[in-house]
Amino acid sequence: MSEEPTLHGIHHLTAVTARARDNLAFYRDLLGMRLVKKTVNQDDVRAYHLFYADGVGSPGTDVTFFDWSMAARERRGTHSIARTGLRVAGGAEALGWWASRLRAAGAAVEEPSDVDGRPTLEFEDPEGQRLALIDDGATGEARPWEASPVPVERQVRGLGPITLSVPDPRPTASVLVEVLGMELTRSYRLASGHEVLVASMGDGGPGAEVHLAAQPDLPPARPGAGGVHHVAFRTADDEQHRAWLDRLNAHRIPNSGRVDRFYFRSLYFREPNGILFEIATDGPGFDVDEPLASLGEGLALPPFLEPRRADIEANLRPLG
Repeated sequence: MSEEPTLHGIHHLTAVTARARDNLAFYRDLLGMRLVKKTVNQDDVRAYHLFYADGVGSPGTDVTFFDWSMAARERRGTHSIARTGLRVAGGAEALGWWASRLRAAGAAVEEPSDVDGRPTLEFEDPEGQRLALIDDGATGEARPWEASPVPVERQVRGLGPITLSVPDPRPTASVLVEVLGMELTRSYRLASGHEVLVASMGDGGPGAEVHLAAQPDLPPARPGAGGVHHVAFRTADDEQHRAWLDRLNAHRIPNSGRVDRFYFRSLYFREPNGILFEIATDGPGFDVDEPLASLGEGLALPPFLEPRRADIEANLRPLG
């Protein structure tokens, strides 16, 4: 392939829960995101893998969770994905509405503020997962979920900036720019005083940004429930995906090779500060094995796991 492969935004973010029922209640019933796929971790079929997204499961909108019930709570720190942005529209009025809704449900919520020039509402889920609602100015197409408990105009529109915490941003920034083709577009400071570099993909905007926070004073994070497992970046198709494998190999970056996840193709590697990155294709999509109208209603298994369905179902706890 003669042209360099490209990334055009965040594909998904995968985190860890130890309380799948509470997780479902928070992300579907409170945040109003659609459960578009209820499946299992393909590398650990005793655990659910839950995908929450927009009304049609668009790439770039899904927050996913591995359900590891025995996982201890994450110890926060650096060498980690520290905060997940979720895009909404409506400015200060929308964030005020969301602050009231979240507080009424007992969530930990900060006061709305301006972060990197955007109206932002920082909050946590019941396990301490750090999230932020970010006004995206209603840019780009939205595909709402008509059955959501959240009004269409207030719904989460997709993933926003993903914030990484690292002790030294230079090695990670080098990979983002020189390997993944991102552009360092600006910097800002957190309320704590830590500097944040902004790396943009494709056409840019909040759905195509990695925010790299330099936090050398923090201890290393310990993974666990309430923490993030990895972040995935979007590439268009299999041809581009193969080119990404060639590019990683040319840079001598250890990687997983191409992995067929059935709903998309994956390619995993760790950047120099140890954070797990994934490059994922936009397709085939979540409706490859379920009708769009009933996404997430039953347990979906990729074809290679279907012969083990009875066994797998017997070892999963009901979600209710």
